[in-house]
Amino acid sequence: MRSAAIVVRISNVHYRFEVPPMVSVASLWLPILLSAVLVFVVSSLIHMVLKYHQSDFGQVPREDDVMSALREFNIPPGDYFMPYASDTKESQKPEFVEKQNAGPNLVMTVIANGPINMGSSLVQWFVYSLVVGLFAAYVASRALGPGAEYLDVFQFTGTVAFAGYSLALLQSSIWWKKAWSSTIKSVLDGLIYALCTAGVFGWLWP
Repeated sequence: MRSAAIVVRISNVHYRFEVPPMVSVASLWLPILLSAVLVFVVSSLIHMVLKYHQSDFGQVPREDDVMSALREFNIPPGDYFMPYASDTKESQKPEFVEKQNAGPNLVMTVIANGPINMGSSLVQWFVYSLVVGLFAAYVASRALGPGAEYLDVFQFTGTVAFAGYSLALLQSSIWWKKAWSSTIKSVLDGLIYALCTAGVFGWLWP
């Protein structure tokens, strides 16, 4: 791929600037795909072999009684806050504050009855990994040309991939009080996925 040239005229003086060639995102389809496959495999190993995420969720006391008590309300799938206030003004009312003090205070997600459809979740996870790889490819392709050094490619794609996999996870602990231990483990997962992505892009960069 040949570089282009830009000629600028200033006060009858011509300046010639060489514009380095760029890598097209389409030419990076293989590292995008293979990085998603590698992340998929590594994430499966983390959850099925290492299993350090098993402690992310705990069991409520008297689970059967709690489930039986909630069942009669037939709560539809969705995200809920309890006690719930529709606005700031309502959250300041004495009766609402009393509910908060009495507890329990919950942030919960209700899902459909029956076994969880793992197939659908795995497909969505793979597509998500493809999207992260696509963003990493786009940013790196705007910054680096053909034949770029392995470490340069690794740094650009790894940084973007880490941002895609990890940074937004912190909001769950900041706002919704998810245990920081669980969030930190997921952020570390994202670092592992980012390193995998960066390694593949550095290896297959054109």
